[in-house]
Amino acid sequence: MTERQIRVLVAKPGLDGHDRGAKVVARALRDAGFEVIYTGLRQTPKQIVDAAIQEDVDLVGLSCLSGAHMTLFPKIKDLLSLEGADDIVVFGGGIIPDDDATALKSKGIDAVFGPGTDTRDIVRFIEEHPRFQGRI
Repeated sequence: MTERQIRVLVAKPGLDGHDRGAKVVARALRDAGFEVIYTGLRQTPKQIVDAAIQEDVDLVGLSCLSGAHMTLFPKIKDLLSLEGADDIVVFGGGIIPDDDATALKSKGIDAVFGPGTDTRDIVRFIEEHPRFQGRI
């Protein structure tokens, strides 16, 4: 029996109205062979968590340019834990200062990608993540 394709939910939490980067990442992940679900703009943390669970995803990729990443990313991680979905890998990107990226990682965000990140680095992060070894 073949394992199912790795599923990634790409989401734009909060009031941020710019989604070009999220769409570029979604397309790169799709082109790399992952199944990608894009939730669209202005999603609440609860909407993102509900979609992640409903879609039975392996990862949630968050994009935030509004500066609300320190509130939104941990909130999503906490809601996933409350729903018993601690196994979902959460990564993020956007305009995130290095100190904030370090703080987010300490709060359980698995990786943070800044502006100009090569999409191949995000693909490599997934491919090399211990949870997905043997599935790719």
